[in-house]
Amino acid sequence: MGESHPLTSTLTQDVILECVDVTGHARQLDAELAYDAKDPFAVTMTFRTRSGDVPWVFHRELLLGGMSDPAGEGDVRISPSIDLEGRAVTVIELHSNTGSFVAQTRTPEVARFVERTLEIVPLGAETIDVDAMIDTLLPSA
Repeated sequence: MGESHPLTSTLTQDVILECVDVTGHARQLDAELAYDAKDPFAVTMTFRTRSGDVPWVFHRELLLGGMSDPAGEGDVRISPSIDLEGRAVTVIELHSNTGSFVAQTRTPEVARFVERTLEIVPLGAETIDVDAMIDTLLPSA
């Protein structure tokens, strides 16, 4: 299911993606959504594949907005849709120099995850410790 870690302000939630290949066939793929208050603007979606885990990081507000309206441009695009059974789904498109990936997951699952991230850090309350970031980027003296 999902886990919240209040002491570290992290959150994870398993999701099942339905991936559509170029022939139109759908395949299920396990993934994990993760949020960490240390990077309050970001969400990580980790795809679990036979070759290993593949993480993709994108903006939390993109995920929030994409549940109700098309959002994003460039390498991540998220939009609302309806599946063949009439259920609300969120479509996630990832684009890179080597190809594209399109998948959908049930919107209530995405909404539950986003709501839980907002309990950890509400919209507008995001801050980044710039000094700590600089310390991690620069070698210690």
